[in-house]
Amino acid sequence: MISTQIVDTSTGRPASRVPVELDIFITGHGWREVGRGISNSEGWVDSFGAPAAPGVYRMMFDVASYAPHSFFPSISVTFEIRNDQLHHHVPLILSPFGYSVFLG
Repeated sequence: MISTQIVDTSTGRPASRVPVELDIFITGHGWREVGRGISNSEGWVDSFGAPAAPGVYRMMFDVASYAPHSFFPSISVTFEIRNDQLHHHVPLILSPFGYSVFLG
């Protein structure tokens, strides 16, 4: 399972209504969308649909729809899942001029 939470440090609150797309990389074919969601009032996208298989994934955060004047209008986070039995929670900590991600 893959999930995310977005927190806006400029307001000290979760970032709601942020569209997030989840893609998987297929060798020889490039990126293919496997799910999408919109962060809820607590900043969470709990699930992107089907369970995650081992592979290289990319989360695309549409920051501009949440904060139109952000320095980073879109944030792409690429990561690899090796053990599909684990829950992979990838939070995004957002500020007007920077961001941080980690495996939670």
